[in-house]
Amino acid sequence: MSIDTALLAYRISAWVTGVGLLVLVVVAMPLKYVFGQPELVSIVGVAHGFLYMIYIVCTLLLAERCRWKPLDAVLILIAGTVPVASFVAERRVTHRVRAGRTPVS
Repeated sequence: MSIDTALLAYRISAWVTGVGLLVLVVVAMPLKYVFGQPELVSIVGVAHGFLYMIYIVCTLLLAERCRWKPLDAVLILIAGTVPVASFVAERRVTHRVRAGRTPVS
């Protein structure tokens, strides 16, 4: 797998994971805790967990291809757990990988 292919997979997984997390936090959680409807949390929560596992694999593949330091990869992985952070990390990683630099340093 080339760096370009790994980057594309990472970018897609970052966006899908980020959108899933936003739906969970902005829609499903308020429905559960404000309106007493926990059904959406159970669906979106499981989906986000599955999508986050894909995000982990795609991030680690890109990290391996680009020879990132382990700490850089861990910081990018954590971005998938913070609302909106995956979008910011995706932009930064994309620009830095295309420029041949490390994603964090």
